[in-house]
Amino acid sequence: MPEVSAAPIYIQDGAYSNVHDLRADCRYLQARAGVQLIVVDAVHLLTYGTRPLGSRYEEISEIARCPKLLAKELRLPIVAISTLNRSPEQRTDKKPMINDLRGSGALEDNADVVILLHREDAYEKDSPRPARPTSSSPSTAMATTATITVAFQGHYSRFVDMAQT
Repeated sequence: MPEVSAAPIYIQDGAYSNVHDLRADCRYLQARAGVQLIVVDAVHLLTYGTRPLGSRYEEISEIARCPKLLAKELRLPIVAISTLNRSPEQRTDKKPMINDLRGSGALEDNADVVILLHREDAYEKDSPRPARPTSSSPSTAMATTATITVAFQGHYSRFVDMAQT
């Protein structure tokens, strides 16, 4: 805990109504505090906000471009977190696929890397692999897919390399 307390972490817990507010706050934090990483939780909850768009699909497409452009502008990585639609629940293996991201195909189109997490034990209580999520990384930019098994330490809310457990 001392390392985390001393780390230069800034949490902006206020709700962003649109991507323009998010951009302004990120620019301010980089200029004043020198942030080196931005994490946007629930990117699909943002609105575009400046002009009415024809549909939510078009709005998500515009929103998805913003973190990518902001990352280039500020020259730092941005992690955008999104939820999945209900499609994985309809499959027998329950594993998420890249087209399960909520909204439109724009989220994966603009991402450099997409990481999908799947915990088998969340669906099968008698799973032989409890608390060992599979991290599937189907990156559209790199055109490669990898599956990595990591250990989930629920009491710390973190994932670690299997070699560290």
